[in-house]
Amino acid sequence: MTRTRAAIAGGKELELPELKELVCEASHALARLDSKRLEELALSCQALNRELVPSNSAARADQARQAREASEEMVVFARVMEATRANLNVMKRLRELRAGRLEYGEAQMRPWAGTVSGNGNH
Repeated sequence: MTRTRAAIAGGKELELPELKELVCEASHALARLDSKRLEELALSCQALNRELVPSNSAARADQARQAREASEEMVVFARVMEATRANLNVMKRLRELRAGRLEYGEAQMRPWAGTVSGNGNH
């Protein structure tokens, strides 16, 4: 894992993983539904956002470089998050349906029924 030295509040330096690697690891953890690792990563990111202070133009340039290099991984992570969110919505609706709190009418069960005429033309 590539690490970067960064100044944090109080003038201390800390070795941090590259942003690109953090985002990749988060995508993999989300795909594996590794909630414990995701929580650890979220806490790490919160601490970094709170404490990371670019001490000079070189540090700011390094952060900008990392953000550019991580952009593709962030897009992938966003897609994984969206797919996970969609799957969660489906699971919630199935749970509600099984619990009897949600009922589907005939139109909801067959949404395509009203879009086709008797002769097969739209």
